[in-house]
Amino acid sequence: MQYYQYCSVLTIAGSDSGGGAGIQADLKTFAALGCYGTSAITAITAQNTLGVTNIHVVPPAMVQNQISAVMSDIRPLAVKIGMLPNAETVQAVTDALKKYEPLPIILDPVISSSSGKQLANNEALLAMKELLFPMVTLLTPNLNETTQLTGKHAGNVDDMINAAEALLDLGSQAVLVKGGHLEGLELYNVYADRQGVRKTFAYPFINSLNTHGTGCTLASAIAAYIARGQSITEAIASAGVYVNIAIKEGQNVKTGEGSGPLNHFFKPRKLAKLDF
Repeated sequence: MQYYQYCSVLTIAGSDSGGGAGIQADLKTFAALGCYGTSAITAITAQNTLGVTNIHVVPPAMVQNQISAVMSDIRPLAVKIGMLPNAETVQAVTDALKKYEPLPIILDPVISSSSGKQLANNEALLAMKELLFPMVTLLTPNLNETTQLTGKHAGNVDDMINAAEALLDLGSQAVLVKGGHLEGLELYNVYADRQGVRKTFAYPFINSLNTHGTGCTLASAIAAYIARGQSITEAIASAGVYVNIAIKEGQNVKTGEGSGPLNHFFKPRKLAKLDF
């Protein structure tokens, strides 16, 4: 009998009880793109479409235990990292992942929720820069996160390119500055890496209230496409198209009273199988 294994991806992030962002968005994205999702939860948030009301941080040792349990049995082909609430959690994640290098790692440096709730303290940011950035394959900050990480305000594509250069100096192998908060009929993401590659990805603006979890979804989609064998730039392009369509397909759906989620399952794929 021929045995196969699923195309596995690990997410290390916070839980969103409303299901639109964090671990829940990541797992939905992995499933929709034909990957088997595993998880290590760093924090439990009480939130819905209106915002975050409370946060419980998972003990760092437990975060490390979750990662080790997955890695030792269901080895992922890529890792996506989201919410890391404090420096101790950053240290735990770094120590756990170092044992299994090299692995493609996509870090979405979540600092605050879309409703403005602080999700990572200053010590966590410093620890990410020192410990995690040098391990990261791709860093995916939005404009606000880019400003907090570099001190540079990005209001247009040229600013985003300059900011991407500054972010490369912090240690990651490649950077994707997300321009979803820009205004205009087109939105842009800017890519830069240490090999000198520079790319700008353009997407049509879609007028929708349902954009909760967009950043989580993009980063996890990139990880999923990399796990399925695409290069970083190919995965970014594919993930951008997936997110854009997911926003469009979910724009007329009412989920809760605030900013609802994307439609992750507009066209789900079968689970990818690899030769055992």
